[in-house]
Amino acid sequence: MADRFETHMSDADALMWNIERDPQLRSTIVAVMVLDRIPDWTALLDRIEQATWAIPRMRQRVVTPMLRIGPPCWSAAPDFDLRYHVRRVRVPSPADFDTVLDLARTAAMTPFDRARPLWEYTAVDGLADGTSAMVLKVHHSMTDGVGGLELLMGLFDLEREPAPGTDEAVSRTRPGDLDALTPIGLVGPSIDHRRRRAMGIAHRGVGEGIRGAQRLAVDPVGTTAEAARAGRSVAEYLAPATKPRSPIMRGRTLGRDLATLEVPLDHLKAAGRSVGGSMNDAFVASAVGGLARYHEFHGAPLEDLRLMMPINLRVEGDTLGGNHFTPARFLVPADVKDPAERIAVLSERCRWIRDEPAVSLTDALATVFNALPMAFTTSFLGAMFKCADFVASNMAGAPIPVYLAGARLDRVFAFGPLSGAAVNVTLISHCGVCCIGVNTDSAAVPDPETLLEHLDAAFAEILTLAP
Repeated sequence: MADRFETHMSDADALMWNIERDPQLRSTIVAVMVLDRIPDWTALLDRIEQATWAIPRMRQRVVTPMLRIGPPCWSAAPDFDLRYHVRRVRVPSPADFDTVLDLARTAAMTPFDRARPLWEYTAVDGLADGTSAMVLKVHHSMTDGVGGLELLMGLFDLEREPAPGTDEAVSRTRPGDLDALTPIGLVGPSIDHRRRRAMGIAHRGVGEGIRGAQRLAVDPVGTTAEAARAGRSVAEYLAPATKPRSPIMRGRTLGRDLATLEVPLDHLKAAGRSVGGSMNDAFVASAVGGLARYHEFHGAPLEDLRLMMPINLRVEGDTLGGNHFTPARFLVPADVKDPAERIAVLSERCRWIRDEPAVSLTDALATVFNALPMAFTTSFLGAMFKCADFVASNMAGAPIPVYLAGARLDRVFAFGPLSGAAVNVTLISHCGVCCIGVNTDSAAVPDPETLLEHLDAAFAEILTLAP
């Protein structure tokens, strides 16, 4: 598994890391796992320690070369302490799931110690119904949601009590060639990395230039139109926005509120298929419908909202570490009352944005932004992201029961980062249930319980379409 992690951050990951000089653009992912019992603590620690040797990122911290001569690098943390990263708390009885969400909320609002690896796990015991939970906190620069789920599943077994000796042996040597290097020590390797990357870009550029010239000779009109479309797509992608589309969700702070919903997976899929759409289309239509209801409740009906939606770019063989997605930012209609029509309209809109040329140019754009003064880049991108009204994403989880140190995983909720938006709605499917995490900025949404009620009603409305 170790060979699926790069030493140097990609330009997109480096950009995500660097713009956190604005705290409202932090990329902290928090997840809550609900377990049917308290896991065996010794077995849990042993399993996580094994994972830290198999997955280099878990024992690495970020080091930036002097003068930002190259992208940030992953370097072994010389003082790695498992006890810092894995904690155990027993909450006062009686405690319920809201108590767990309070702990997750605190985790979401607390910045990482950048001198350490960027993850923290907290086991929560003492829930009134005998269950337990784990609060997971990971920085987005380590991996994206899809890669993170794949890594997380490596902690689990397919049986409550697996046969002994089934764990894979892992090498307990420090990963990577850049162990504990300093910013000064990274100058040489970073210059070499830049040189190799520049040669690769030049080589690809020559190839693309030749192919472009060939296409131009064969089809000059079509090739020119394609280039013009790409230019317009990038211009629209980078188009500045002065304010969110929502007239009421405009406050931006570091305050967070977390909530959850559950929806049957098969019903949500069937609702999407009933009008020729997908489960994701039904999910986005439900989120938009809930936000529209919330605005109507506050006497502020609206025509559209600005959605930030991660487009998964992963292909087979991609590294588990780092991110393989692009954040598409586009307007979605919020005044379509009929749920079937809303799914159809949003399905077409989402397909359109996936085909936009700018989606495939994320790394190239990130390269340009990283070359600019970071104060300008942070300000420019911060203005873009803070004008997004909401983020929506969904991921496939485990379709069958899995176990962690003897405890069965019953639910898993992810709370994606706001990164400047007012609301983030993230869905993970697990054993036939859509586990939906709702993360809100407490200034933009001062009444999160009201928003949750309207989201719940919107999902219920969409589910009535299921045959």
